[in-house]
Amino acid sequence: MEKQATLAFHETMDTHEILNFKTICLMKSKLMQGICFDNDLKALMEKDVHQSVKAIKEIKELYAGARTEIN
Repeated sequence: MEKQATLAFHETMDTHEILNFKTICLMKSKLMQGICFDNDLKALMEKDVHQSVKAIKEIKELYAGARTEIN
């Protein structure tokens, strides 16, 4: 059985900040698609959405090892 690595407190904070940033980027790209009329730009934003979703899933896996209390 493989033991999952635990993040240090500063790593937990950094991971949380990155997760928030990627989530905001995802929301912005998703919202901007609705008001964009250029098809090339829409396609670029759609690609960004897919990459952001993938990145958020990976960050959430790391975040599972976060330390939230002092032991």
